[in-house]
Amino acid sequence: MKICSCKCAFVFFNVLFMASGVALIVVGVLQHTTYTQIGTFAGSALSKIAIVLIAVGVTITLVSFLGHIGACFNSSPMVTCFICVLIAIIIMEILTGAAFYFFRSKTALLKMKSAMKKKASGAVHEYSQEKRHAINRIQEKFKCCGAMSPGDWSSSVGWENHDAVPDSCCKEKSDDCGKDLKNAYESGCVEAINIFLLKNLVWVGALCITLGILEVFGVVLGVCFCMTIRRNKYQNIE
Repeated sequence: MKICSCKCAFVFFNVLFMASGVALIVVGVLQHTTYTQIGTFAGSALSKIAIVLIAVGVTITLVSFLGHIGACFNSSPMVTCFICVLIAIIIMEILTGAAFYFFRSKTALLKMKSAMKKKASGAVHEYSQEKRHAINRIQEKFKCCGAMSPGDWSSSVGWENHDAVPDSCCKEKSDDCGKDLKNAYESGCVEAINIFLLKNLVWVGALCITLGILEVFGVVLGVCFCMTIRRNKYQNIE
C-alpha cells in the first residue's frame, strides 16, 4: 500500500514536470522567430533566451521520462539516477539565477544597452538586404522607429528617401505612409527591445525559482519512492 502511494505521488509529479517541459519547448519555439529578429537587429546575447527555453524544456522532458521508466519498473537505480540528474539541474538553475541577477545590475544593463545601441544603429545605417526584413518586423512588432529615434533614417546609407521613413514605422499602415513623418512611431527600437528583454528576464527568473521549488519537491518524492522500493525488496527477501 505504501509503495503504491509513493509511486502515485512520484508519477503525478513526473506528469506535471513533463508538462512544464513541453510547455517550455512550445513557448521557446513560438518565440524563436522574434528573438532571432532581435538578434539580427540589436545583437543582444539575451536574444538567445528562446534557445535556452527549448533546451531546458527538452532536458526536463527527458529527465521526467527517465523518472516514468523508473516508476514503471520499480527500479531503484533508475530512480536514483533521476534524483542525481534533478539535483544537477537544480544546481544549474541556481547558477543561472545568479547570472540573471548579474545581468540586472546597473553596470551590466548599461553595457548591454550600449552594445545594443551600437549594433542597432549600424543595422539601420546600413539597412542591408539581408537585414531589412528583420528590421521592418521589429519596428512593426515593437511599434518603434529607427534605433534611437525616427531621425536615424535621415542618415541611413541603405535607405534612399531621407525625407521619409520605412512604412513599417507607420502607426496606420498604407502604401507610402512613411512619407508622413507625423504618422511614424516616435520612440526608438533599442528602448522598446530593452524593456521587452528585461520583462522576459524577470519572467525567466521567476520560472527558474518555480521550477527549482518543484524540483526540490521531486527530489524528496524520489528519495521516498527509492527507499520504499528497496525496503519492499528486503521484505520480500525475508
